[in-house]
Amino acid sequence: MLLAIDFGISNTDIIVNDGKEYKFFSCPTNKKIDERFLEKIFSYIDISADKFSLIGVTGGKSSDLSDKYLNIKILKVNEVDAIAMGAKSIFKIKDGLPFIAVSAGTGTACIYNDNGVTTHLGGISVGGGTLQGLSKKLLNEDSSGILEKLSLAGNRKNLDSLIGEVVNDIGSLHPEVTASNFEKARYGDDHSDSDIAASLSNMVGEIIGTVSYLNALLMGVSEVFFIGRVGNLEVVRSGITDRLALANIKGNFDSQSGFGNALGVMFFLNKES
Repeated sequence: MLLAIDFGISNTDIIVNDGKEYKFFSCPTNKKIDERFLEKIFSYIDISADKFSLIGVTGGKSSDLSDKYLNIKILKVNEVDAIAMGAKSIFKIKDGLPFIAVSAGTGTACIYNDNGVTTHLGGISVGGGTLQGLSKKLLNEDSSGILEKLSLAGNRKNLDSLIGEVVNDIGSLHPEVTASNFEKARYGDDHSDSDIAASLSNMVGEIIGTVSYLNALLMGVSEVFFIGRVGNLEVVRSGITDRLALANIKGNFDSQSGFGNALGVMFFLNKES
């Protein structure tokens, strides 16, 4: 059996390949990535370590791990390569096709892959961690499930100023495009939790979408492939796609995107074994 592990800032994603199917697991990440945490992972998935022939890791400080665990080889995968191959696996991207993948997790990273060579384009500190952290401060709530429900029930226009509200026209921008996130908050404090959640989720999405379409334009591609859990939140995803639309860039999302990095590690494990 093969074991792929992605040590994220918030969550550790785990995939078991037993030769017949993939089994997916996720647990909170320990502050320290060491053999004790690996022991916890084997206990969590309830499979003995000696059942595995190869372990693959990426993310966090996984490079600090030794090269073996109980005589099982540990394959260390650069996170940039894991993002690329995770996106390629999920979206069935054809060999030789240049593409941009964006890993939107606690933070956000952008990569470009051209004929198997992956380049790290950079990243931003805004992501799911931003959404949960600000929600905790503003709403005393950081559950992604509850935030999703609140944001879907809210109306961001009660807090965000739109282009059509502040100018007659500016270039080719649609009047419904956001001119300023949360600008209306300064005129009162009677906004509902749902409106705050909607505006915050949209803002995080717009920031991720903006850096994504700028990188797409820079590298000359017409679509972006998203992995990470943040893009699975509907209002965040809407903010992303609205920004991409400004440059006629297509965004691709998938229900398996949350395990994108771990799937990238599994790609290399399958190749190695």
